[in-house]
Amino acid sequence: MWKEAAGEADGEAGFGEPAGADAVARAERRLGEPLPAALVSLLGECDGIVGHDGTDTVWPLDRIVEQNLCFRSDPDFARLYMPFDALLFFGDNGGGDQFAFVRTPEREDVFVWEHEDDSRRWVARDLRDYLARSLAGGGDDWYR
Repeated sequence: MWKEAAGEADGEAGFGEPAGADAVARAERRLGEPLPAALVSLLGECDGIVGHDGTDTVWPLDRIVEQNLCFRSDPDFARLYMPFDALLFFGDNGGGDQFAFVRTPEREDVFVWEHEDDSRRWVARDLRDYLARSLAGGGDDWYR
């Protein structure tokens, strides 16, 4: 289902091997929160999606965990940016902007965090919509 959705938007998309249920459970324990159901479903089919120009449209599970833990605990980030605790990052545009689900309150929508100005804004109604928009031929700044 997810590979098909990504392939429809970008026939050249690359896919990681599926992440197992045990790996997802370990990731959720490390993060201290459940992953969104759609993301768990995608990771169970492919552990990450690479789009045009090598863009990490959806990160592998290990990177999702490491990036989120880093963003939430880095003291330099705490001085520079608003808190990241309500966000769950899962992909990027290759230029520093990150894509995330809002976890508090829990939403299916996808938001972009733009690192230059710390803005956070809506870009897609759900993960499927995000894949369609981000993998289409609009380039790395498709959301602007």
